[in-house]
Amino acid sequence: MNKQTEEALKIVKETLALEDKYGHALNVLNYDMETICPEKGMEAQGEIISFLGNEAFKLRKDDKFIEAAEVLYANKDELDALDKVLADQLHRAYLQDKNITPEKQLEYSRIFNKAFVDWSAARKEGKFELFADSLAAVDKAGKEMIALREKTAEEENYSVYDMMLNDYERGMTTKELDETFNRCKEVLVPLLEKIKASNKKIRRDFLSIEVTDEQQKQMADYLLSVMKFDTTRGAYTTSEHPFTSGLAKDDIRLTTHYYPDQFISSMYSIIHEGGHALFEQLQPAEDFDHYINGFKTLGMHESVSRFYENRIGRSKAFVHLIYPKVCEIFPQVMKGVTEEELYYALNIVEPSLIRTEADEFTYTLHIIIRYEIEKEIVSGKLDTKDVGARWKEKYKEYLGIEPSTDREGVLQDVHWTSGFGYFPTYAIGNMYNSMYIKAMEKEFDIEAAVAAGDFDKINGWMKEHVFAKANRLAPAEWIKDITGRDFTPEDFLTYITEKFSKIYEL
Repeated sequence: MNKQTEEALKIVKETLALEDKYGHALNVLNYDMETICPEKGMEAQGEIISFLGNEAFKLRKDDKFIEAAEVLYANKDELDALDKVLADQLHRAYLQDKNITPEKQLEYSRIFNKAFVDWSAARKEGKFELFADSLAAVDKAGKEMIALREKTAEEENYSVYDMMLNDYERGMTTKELDETFNRCKEVLVPLLEKIKASNKKIRRDFLSIEVTDEQQKQMADYLLSVMKFDTTRGAYTTSEHPFTSGLAKDDIRLTTHYYPDQFISSMYSIIHEGGHALFEQLQPAEDFDHYINGFKTLGMHESVSRFYENRIGRSKAFVHLIYPKVCEIFPQVMKGVTEEELYYALNIVEPSLIRTEADEFTYTLHIIIRYEIEKEIVSGKLDTKDVGARWKEKYKEYLGIEPSTDREGVLQDVHWTSGFGYFPTYAIGNMYNSMYIKAMEKEFDIEAAVAAGDFDKINGWMKEHVFAKANRLAPAEWIKDITGRDFTPEDFLTYITEKFSKIYEL
C-alpha cells in the first residue's frame, strides 16, 4: 500500500470512529423515542435527533474526508478485501449525498421527525387527515433527495422509485418486483379462495383468552433463551410498533407489544425481532473493525427474522418444543388445547387488516398492497390525501375485507414517516429464506434440530452461510453465494402451496 493510500485509510477510519459515536447516541435517542419518551417530549427529542444526525452528516461532508475516501476508491486494489468493500460503499454514499448540504440534510431530518410525531398523534386519534400533510412532505423530500443524487453506472436507467428501493435492497428494481409480485398474485389469490372454501375447521376459541403482561414477558424471556439470544449483549422492552436496533456491537435492543387478548402476537413479534437481533449479534466481529457492519440490506435482514418467525417458529417441530412451556405460562388459555390444535391455530389462514398480525399465507398480499400504493404515490398518480381511500380499495380487492378505521388501515405502519421503498423487503426476505433453507436441509435434519432445541446448530449454520458475507456482498451475489442459484420466488411459492394445501386438505 502506498503512503497516500495508507494516510487516506487512517483519515477515513478516524472519521468513521467519531461518526460511530454519534450513531450510538442517535440510536439510544431513537430507541427512547419509540419506547418511553412522553408524548409531549417527542418534538423536542426529535430536534435533538435531527441536530446530532446533522453533526454526524457534517463529518462526511468534510473536504479532507471526501478526498481521503475518493483516494481509497481510486486505489482500492491496494486494500484488503474488507477495506475494499468499505471503499466501494463510501463512494456510493458520496454520490448519494454529494449535492445535499448539511442545511438541506437538517431540513429533511426535521421533515421525517415531524412525520413520526404527526403519525403518532394521527394513529392515536385514528384520523389519517392529521398525517396526510406530513406524508406529502415526506414524498416531496424523498423525490428531492433522489433528484440531487449522482447515479452510478448501474443506476443510470433507474426510475425515482427504483432509486428508493435501492436504499433498502441494492440492485432490486420495479421491473423485477413487478414480475415477482405478479407471480405471487397468480399463485396466492386463487389458492386463498380455495382455502376459504375448505371444509377444514381449525379451533380458535382459545386465541383471544386474556393473559397478563407478566405472562407475556415470561414467554418472551423463554423464547429468546430458546433462540440463544445473548442477554449480556442485548435487551428488550415494549413499544407501539415492535422493532430491533443495533445500538452498538455489544448492545442490541428489540421490542415487542403486549395485547391482553392476543397472546400469540407478542410471542411471534419477539421471535421475529429475535431473528433480527441474532443477525446483529452473530455478524463477524471484523466487520465492525472495518466499519462495514451496516451494509447488509433489509431484504437480507427480513429473510432472517421471518426464517425464525415462520420457517422455524410456526413449524410442527417448534410447536412440539414449546408446547409444554406455553401450557405452563398460559394455563387459562391452554386448558384442554392439544399440541396439534396449537399448531393449526398458529397456521390458520384468515384475511385480516393488520399486517403485523397477518398469517404467514396472506402476509405477502399485505406487502403487495403497500408496494402498489407506494408506486402510485411516487409516480404522482395518487395524491397523498387519497391514500386512505386507496388503501381500502386494495384491501377489498386482494383480501376481501375493508378497514373501518384509519388506525386499522392506513395508519397501522410507521414506515412511511421515513420514506418509501422499505416494505417490499419483507416479501423479498421470505423468498431469500425459502431459497437458503433448501441449502440448509442438505446438511442436517432441521426438524430434528428444532424439536431438540438445538439452536446452536441452526444459528451456527446461519452464522457461517447467511451472516458471514451479508455486509460484504450485494444481495444478488449474496443469495447466489449461499445457494448457487439466482433469486427466485418459486421456492417460497412451492413451500406456501404445499404447507397450506396440506393444512386445509385441498
